[in-house]
Amino acid sequence: MKFPNRAHLFLAWTVWGMTGLPETALGTILFSDTFNRPDGLITNEFTYWNPTDPAGVRSPDWELGSGSFFIQGNTGWSGIPDDCSRGKLSPNALSTNCTDSAVFRLHTRRFDFNNVKVAFGLYSHGLTSTSLTPPVDWDGVHIFLRYQSEFELYYASINRRSQTAVLKKKCPGGPDNGGTYYPLTSFVPHTWSPGTWQHVSATIQTNADQTVTIALYDDNGLVVQGTDTNIGKCAPITHPGAVGIRGDNNNFKIDDFVVTEIAPSKRQVRRPVIQRYF
Repeated sequence: MKFPNRAHLFLAWTVWGMTGLPETALGTILFSDTFNRPDGLITNEFTYWNPTDPAGVRSPDWELGSGSFFIQGNTGWSGIPDDCSRGKLSPNALSTNCTDSAVFRLHTRRFDFNNVKVAFGLYSHGLTSTSLTPPVDWDGVHIFLRYQSEFELYYASINRRSQTAVLKKKCPGGPDNGGTYYPLTSFVPHTWSPGTWQHVSATIQTNADQTVTIALYDDNGLVVQGTDTNIGKCAPITHPGAVGIRGDNNNFKIDDFVVTEIAPSKRQVRRPVIQRYF
């Protein structure tokens, strides 16, 4: 494995990553996946769109609406991205003909994650593009938080082609696959390069006034933090939901995916002033 001492790594994640949110404390581990199992397909979009086909490879933990998700060397892997379904060819039951992972959309089967920290190791082989998925600024990796559906969710966007990071909310109705994205923060500089393992995490919690605060961290600490104060055309998402990973034109691996409960304290949450974007 790439980490010399996984126990020390987990302890570091437990302590590190919350410094930007002193009003919270970590509690119970709710979900984890170490990906320590034989190489092969975890699940893919064929299984998602053909739920009764016995050839599908079903995971007890993960669902994938677009792309293919593999085990490779005790890590979760997107496979080599291609755009086969957009080229009128879909992945077969084992994704041996293509992956469709140029557009990768993974979420947990569980939809009961509320105030949580999501942490994992991230390794990017590099960004790609295809004739049907040309390069765009948002190519990279994005962490799904309180995922209700493909139309309603939060995401924390990191390792973007634009070398920036941002937090966004998607509301139902609009031009982006049936929804509209609303930035919760400005785009902040975030320089990154492929070929290195990173430790990435994001936290989300509902405040006493029913606003929602999200923070994104990497190895250097807090990357960006913002609060949904009723931004956009839908209310703050206060219901529990799934968590997951979105990838765009990115050949990447993840490891030691851990979801930990956040226990809010009684202290007043102090929120920054967030500019609205429309």
